[in-house]
Amino acid sequence: MDKNSNVRLGWLKFMYIYTIVGAGGFGLGIIVIPDVMRSIFGWPNSDQIIAFGVTGSVYCSFALLSMLGLRSPLKFVPILLLQLTYKIVWFVGVILPLLLNGTYPTYAILFTMIYASYIIGDLIAIPFSHVFAKQPTLEGLLQN
Repeated sequence: MDKNSNVRLGWLKFMYIYTIVGAGGFGLGIIVIPDVMRSIFGWPNSDQIIAFGVTGSVYCSFALLSMLGLRSPLKFVPILLLQLTYKIVWFVGVILPLLLNGTYPTYAILFTMIYASYIIGDLIAIPFSHVFAKQPTLEGLLQN
């Protein structure tokens, strides 16, 4: 059986494009027009350097690396895996406690829905059997 038979290249490319447009646009917005972004999403004021600066930079980095993923979809799957992982951690570590405490803010609804769409898309797109397949060791490669 072909080891790439379970790879959904269309989904992978879609998730890279979604990341380029979504995370890239969002990241640029946070960096270039933070006050407008706060206003659009109804976010409270926060630390410009850490909360907005780091977040915007990370989102822009995901977008830039996803551009490389369009050219080599399987090679850059770890970008989508990292995106999936941090979003799940955010749901479990941030959103779930807020929901359980009854302190979930209404301004987080749209953001939560966007993150959920990335999680669902990444779960469909990422070829987990390929990602977790045993890779040849350096010694094995040198023997061939």
